[in-house]
Amino acid sequence: MLLLGSRRAARAGARSTRSLEPNSRVVTIVLLPGMDGTGQLFSELEKALDPRVEAMVVAYPADAPLSYEQLEMFVRERLPSDRPFFLLGESFSGPIAVSIAASTTAHLRGLILCCSFVTNPCPWTNALRALGSVAPVHAMPLALLSRMLLGRFSTLENRLALRRALANVSATTIRTRLGAVLGVNVARLLARVKVPVLYLRASEDRIVPPSASRLISEWLPSVRIAEVEAPHFLLQVAPVAAAEHINGFMLELVGL
Repeated sequence: MLLLGSRRAARAGARSTRSLEPNSRVVTIVLLPGMDGTGQLFSELEKALDPRVEAMVVAYPADAPLSYEQLEMFVRERLPSDRPFFLLGESFSGPIAVSIAASTTAHLRGLILCCSFVTNPCPWTNALRALGSVAPVHAMPLALLSRMLLGRFSTLENRLALRRALANVSATTIRTRLGAVLGVNVARLLARVKVPVLYLRASEDRIVPPSASRLISEWLPSVRIAEVEAPHFLLQVAPVAAAEHINGFMLELVGL
């Protein structure tokens, strides 16, 4: 383990979000979103990426309660087949990114996990599994969500962005994703990941504890861990710091 210091998606599908000159040398990064699945919350990160980086956001269906396995198939169908790329899995999407990286993907050059996990990051929540099907996800106070996801970094702008993203996703879909997290376990797949891996860890994450990244480093000792002063919404609150780590990781590996 190596410890380092501190455009918008379609409603469902994938699209490039940056226009570059035809002869520009481009590194492609495929961004898989967190629990909301919309990809809307990547906007600030995309602005902070190196100009040579082309960001491709995969947005999940907002009204389809798909399992992790179904979402993995959804993502695979949208991965670039004609050029090398890097894959970033934010929070909820980490297990999908790990599963893809663990299999033969000819063009994949590297994996980035942000505030993510390979097993349920809060095992005590297994006791609440029965409540998952009736959880009032849209009725949850924004102040509570802000406290958990943004902490002391909360601003009116990022609270409104969070509200807009969640408003686009059905309650059934959110409940299904919450249930998927409770039962996920792709830890053993890490041993099959042959590409370099970068893990971005938030110093003030109230959702995913440090034990999640420690478990990943146990299964994959070569993982690089970069800690950023941020809450669980690391990419939204500290996009410039996150982009510095992401840019450096990718451009070094492709020799740019």
